[in-house]
Amino acid sequence: MTFQISITPSGRQFECEEDESILTAALRQGLILPYGCKNGACGSCKGKVLSGNVVHGPHQQRALPDDEAAQGGALFCCAKPQSNVTIEAREQLADDEYPIKKLPTRVAKLEKLSDDVMLMALQMPANEKLKYRAGQYIEFLLKDGKRRSYSLANAPHSEEHLTLHLRHMPGGFFTDQVFSTLKERDIMRIEGPQGSFYLREDSEKPVILLASGTGFAPIKAIMEHLIHLQSTRPVKLYWGGRRPQDLYMQLLCEEWSKNISHFEYIPVVSDALAEDQWQGRTGFVHQAVLQDHPDLSRYQVYACGAPIVVESAKRDFVAQSGLPIDEFFADSFTSEADLAKN
Repeated sequence: MTFQISITPSGRQFECEEDESILTAALRQGLILPYGCKNGACGSCKGKVLSGNVVHGPHQQRALPDDEAAQGGALFCCAKPQSNVTIEAREQLADDEYPIKKLPTRVAKLEKLSDDVMLMALQMPANEKLKYRAGQYIEFLLKDGKRRSYSLANAPHSEEHLTLHLRHMPGGFFTDQVFSTLKERDIMRIEGPQGSFYLREDSEKPVILLASGTGFAPIKAIMEHLIHLQSTRPVKLYWGGRRPQDLYMQLLCEEWSKNISHFEYIPVVSDALAEDQWQGRTGFVHQAVLQDHPDLSRYQVYACGAPIVVESAKRDFVAQSGLPIDEFFADSFTSEADLAKN
């Protein structure tokens, strides 16, 4: 059976089969709703059902708590319609300039950036170029239908390989292979570009870039793209980690800070040990932003990292500093452990 989905406030409508998610149907018909993991774990696709009924497939309680669901909250990546449905969501028309492709790639380089972070560079097939927006991600197509998502860490204008930053999750189906048996020249299959987290180029507002851990990867791509555009928008980058070694590309950030007059880098460490001899900011990275910016009403924020960091930043920035909710753009990194819970 086919149902009609209506979107508020735009008034656009599309059809959705009863056995597919609202997000899948929207993407299939050229409409992009906000989304991240597509697995019911990150909460990026969360919206509201204003009328009609949906049922949810497997998802994490953290992404959609019971009280939010009771008030009409929905995760569109795993919500399937049971009737005609009206939803509240921001959306945009898909851009044919960035088609989603399935492609073979060759591992061109594996380089450890820290004890538990690997840079992987992928070589595209001859005469093929993946067109994407700074901030988007690709999915690896693995055996048994498994998929793993990783953000692109270099800007789209770059002629070099696609680069990714992968954190080792011990016991993880994919990252155990990356840190042990995967070799340069191995062939991988990918699909992309994916995601609605990318730089909005039509704004001149000052920018806060907020990263935790390997959430730095798409933030790096966004910063490189701003540099490529010769943008003069003021930018502050807050990068948080538990210990200093989690900030695995400090030198690059410091180089930007030295060479770009309208850029400032603020590293934040939450659990430094005495042996680290850390002299910088401490605490939670999103709280450092609030300390420096009690009024975010004129800013855009791009946040990427662990779900708890992204969720806390969104909640507190909107509630405490006046950030317009539609100027907060985010991508939550879900781990293999998160996916296993679904």
